[in-house]
Amino acid sequence: MFSKVRLCFAAGLTKLPGCVNLRPARRPTRALLCNHQTRTFSSESAGVRVLYDGLCPICVTEIRFLQFLQRKQPGNVNFIDISLPGYDGGKHKDVSYEMAMEEMHVIDENDKVHRGVPAFAVMYGAVGLGWLGRFMMWSPVRPFMDKSYAIFARNRLKWTGRGDECTTGHCEKKNN
Repeated sequence: MFSKVRLCFAAGLTKLPGCVNLRPARRPTRALLCNHQTRTFSSESAGVRVLYDGLCPICVTEIRFLQFLQRKQPGNVNFIDISLPGYDGGKHKDVSYEMAMEEMHVIDENDKVHRGVPAFAVMYGAVGLGWLGRFMMWSPVRPFMDKSYAIFARNRLKWTGRGDECTTGHCEKKNN
């Protein structure tokens, strides 16, 4: 009986809305980059582009983990630190600094912008954690993920020691 439940559960996780593509990103044909070079603002399309806040310790921890996961396949995901002074949203499907600070944004290999929980699903699929992305998007789990992420996104600046001023213009961590 347990094996039937496990099969049904696994089968349910393979069904996704058509708007989310969790296939691993294609490998780019450009030269491989060093870790520090993945933070550049190239408008060149890597498979998947993840826009993240490099001043957020929670965000940076997750990005480092994802970079570790893709270490044998560099270039599948281009991690773009929006907190660097030269960030230009015009080079990234017009996702402004303010928009990227509001919630997670990922640009897939087809140049489609994903926001919030679907962005995480695309990102996880690109680094080999497609099962996790499918789980997050699974209809019984998705409402919980949406609510949990909304709480995190609304409070992450406060939780990481930065205030509301970070949503407009670039900010630094406050020293209390």
